[in-house]
Amino acid sequence: MLKQKTTPESFRELCIRHGLAVTHQRQVIYDSLSYMEGHPSPEAVYAIVKERIPSISLATVYKNLKTFEEHGLIREVSPHHRSARFETNSTPHHHLVCLRCKAIVDVPANEVEPVRLKKRAPGGFLIQRYSVEMLGHCGECAKQLES
Repeated sequence: MLKQKTTPESFRELCIRHGLAVTHQRQVIYDSLSYMEGHPSPEAVYAIVKERIPSISLATVYKNLKTFEEHGLIREVSPHHRSARFETNSTPHHHLVCLRCKAIVDVPANEVEPVRLKKRAPGGFLIQRYSVEMLGHCGECAKQLES
């Protein structure tokens, strides 16, 4: 399933707010990512972008995704589950991660009990937000494991 694309105006405003230059390549990369459901890998984003910009390289897509992440336009999720995965969903949420197929499903934050440390964070660490990953098997993989 695909979501609605961002408009050039909304992307331009987003870049200005985050101190980024607006380029055609960045517009197409961000637009492609925001159009995709779930938490696509850079390779999946590249496949979509390449349809619109045939001369673009995978390295350019990676570099721009990292730039978007560094400037807070997107978030990298589950970097320790094989390859990097990105999302544009900025609403508070957590993730269900399938240990077998590596699928990632969003869970709204209000459906998870708040996580609290019993003590102060070590070393004066100031927590800005928290993210919960629930690891298990998606419905499809669970069926395969049962058979």
